[in-house]
Amino acid sequence: MPQFGSAARLSHYRYALLRFRDLGHKTVYSQQIAAATGLTSAQVRKDFSIFRIPGNRRGGYSVDLLLGRISAILGLDQPNGFVLVGVGNLGRALLRYPGFHGGGIRILAGFDIDPAKQRVELGVPVLPLADLPGFVRDQRVEFGIIAVPDFAAQQVLDLMVGSGIKGILNFAPICLSSPAGCVVRNVNLATELEGLVFALRSRDRGG
Repeated sequence: MPQFGSAARLSHYRYALLRFRDLGHKTVYSQQIAAATGLTSAQVRKDFSIFRIPGNRRGGYSVDLLLGRISAILGLDQPNGFVLVGVGNLGRALLRYPGFHGGGIRILAGFDIDPAKQRVELGVPVLPLADLPGFVRDQRVEFGIIAVPDFAAQQVLDLMVGSGIKGILNFAPICLSSPAGCVVRNVNLATELEGLVFALRSRDRGG
């Protein structure tokens, strides 16, 4: 069974292929994909083998066919609707992020308890949090994003799960309790920055 690491690398390959396509490339070689993603060509070929992605080492890969295959594996060949709770600075940045467009990922609505934030952000409605369960059921939404302070995050997760959300990306700096069957990914920007500082300072200190 493919591991998450190899699936995550597929996402990097996909973005590299999108850039190759934008540059007019029709075919691409594993060495080019490796150079664009900071990996080795052996790793690229190994990942393609794990997911049974066919290729021709001499003739290269068709960029369009490879994009289609990877998108299908990642589930991006169909629309994946998200809801976002917490329309503060981070939430607004996510609503405005252009990288989601055309990639099978779409934020359908934002939700917030602050009436001043309940408006339209670049075509995405921002609704009262109380409307979340009905919206999720009506739109059959499976994914959610939590961008609220840590003290409110668990309550938001519980509301999402109770509404039918099955996959959650959590930006709150806290580990949340989730039931079996719900997939939660945690992204703590502060710890990522601290890790970067540590890596640089450790290098400067000679290890």
